[in-house]
Amino acid sequence: MKTYLQFLILAGSLTTFCLASPSARAADVPAGDKTFAMAAAQGGLTEVTLGQLAADKATSQDVKDFGSKMVTDHGKANDDLKAIASSKGLTLPDKLDAKHQAMVDKLNGLSGAAFDKAYVKDMVTAHKKDDAAFKKEASSGKDADIKAFAAKTDDMVQMHLKMIEDIQSKMK
Repeated sequence: MKTYLQFLILAGSLTTFCLASPSARAADVPAGDKTFAMAAAQGGLTEVTLGQLAADKATSQDVKDFGSKMVTDHGKANDDLKAIASSKGLTLPDKLDAKHQAMVDKLNGLSGAAFDKAYVKDMVTAHKKDDAAFKKEASSGKDADIKAFAAKTDDMVQMHLKMIEDIQSKMK
């Protein structure tokens, strides 16, 4: 009888969790992890948008190829983060905010070597900043899934940073 009651309590708890509204599940995600997820999503959207721009507008084949890689890699990372967020009831941004749209608009107004140079500079800066943010979340995040995403994705960010720094060194 005691086992049966424990089973009923467990079943009720699982049902309550499964039926809980997404906002109730989102409330369980620590604030720092939510902030990281929102920033990572915004950054990922920006990387994809700028990558498409570079693939189309760059004059250097290295910059074009890097832009295409950003679309592929950050697109996959964005999908991974969306799946995690969805399971936790978090709604991530699906369009660029004003700050990131301004970056896109600025680069879109450039052409030729000026575009290549500005894009590469922005990518070096962004990937250095992203590396620091992903490292911090991977080491001190509270939500296990978001923390694991940060650790896994930081490997990609570090690879991109090395690639774009190599491209930058060839441009000097």
